[in-house]
Amino acid sequence: MNHYHDPIKHVKFLRQSLSQDKKPLGIFISAGCPLAVQMPDPKMWPLIPDVDRLTRYVHGELKSKEGDKKNTYDTLLEELQKTGKNINNVEDILSFVRSLKEVSPGSSVRGLSEDDLVNLEKNICNRIVSRLDVTLPDQKSPYHKLASWVSIDREKPIEIFTTNYDLLVEQAFEEFSIPYFDGFVGSRQSFFDLRALEDNLIPKHWTRLWKIHGSINWFQKENKEVFRSSRTNEIDASHLIYPSHLKYEQSRKMPYLALIDQLNRFLRQPSSLLIITGYSFSDYHLNDTIVNALKANPNTMVIALLFETFTFEDQDKKIKVRYPNALDLATRRPNLAIWCYDEAVIGTVRGTWKLGKEIEPQENLGQCVVTIEHKKKNDKGEETGDVLISHQLKLGDFAKFGDFLQGLIGYSQTKDDEK
Repeated sequence: MNHYHDPIKHVKFLRQSLSQDKKPLGIFISAGCPLAVQMPDPKMWPLIPDVDRLTRYVHGELKSKEGDKKNTYDTLLEELQKTGKNINNVEDILSFVRSLKEVSPGSSVRGLSEDDLVNLEKNICNRIVSRLDVTLPDQKSPYHKLASWVSIDREKPIEIFTTNYDLLVEQAFEEFSIPYFDGFVGSRQSFFDLRALEDNLIPKHWTRLWKIHGSINWFQKENKEVFRSSRTNEIDASHLIYPSHLKYEQSRKMPYLALIDQLNRFLRQPSSLLIITGYSFSDYHLNDTIVNALKANPNTMVIALLFETFTFEDQDKKIKVRYPNALDLATRRPNLAIWCYDEAVIGTVRGTWKLGKEIEPQENLGQCVVTIEHKKKNDKGEETGDVLISHQLKLGDFAKFGDFLQGLIGYSQTKDDEK
């Protein structure tokens, strides 16, 4: 039996929910969001690369050049390949380095000394930071549109959660003069104020910004306390939680534990709503935090806006689910919904987007619902000339979601926009 969900109906619900000022509202920004930033020069895109592009960049920086002697990074990749792991995934590479470093004191491991592993970790992390320490090209980005929506006065302040280490949210907020609190206080070397976070001793008009996995402007001193600095070039980046299987262990350290607890605390508020964007549900630690909070508070709601279609065709022409972890969780939790371009899981029911008969298609609420035309085919796969109409909901594109948020408060047209 085919199930359907009306995109207009659910987009209207989202618009109404995000327009309330007394409802606890949160936006969760993850790794896919920077890919939605349009660059003035196509050759400069993406502003921040995905894992595949980032890995290729690290390889180009650290591998020995053709004709040169093999270096420690080459040795690392050779040893990683022997384990069957993917040498073209920086997550596997960094996980391997850190696991070897844990057992390296006093001896060499797989031909690499403790000093070799320490230097490899530092070099890999520094290359990652060099690709993340970027700025938004203009004030028309999805981040600035998010900031415009955040700037509206509310009874309940907006809470922004992010797993990203970049400073794009901070840039957008500061360019629009939006006050925010990220857990740190001070101006030269800001320190983490746990009491302000746990007791909510923060001005009501300040937006909350919680960087769950740290930031490229955080660093650790010898006493192991975490500070924040505006001078990223002076920071040793290797202490941050970069993509690796050691995320969970490292995130037990302060302030990461406090920020994960803040996500849990937010979701346990009555009638809270969290919108997730750019997240693939591949982080089991975060998944557990979200699901456990949803179980404890059936009155809260999480809507995950996922990029692209629900399924895709692999190289062997087999149809595969693009986000299997998200599908598994959403079919078991009625208060977790996932919205892809062509399908959604709402109330544990998976269905295709289909407009209701009582609503005209042109009412698309911010251009986020689009009409797709397909040529009908017969049993032999030949086109018949007939046209099939379907609809897609594109809010999983962070750029479209930014337009949607901007539409909630209205557009202020400038001369540049009119051209």
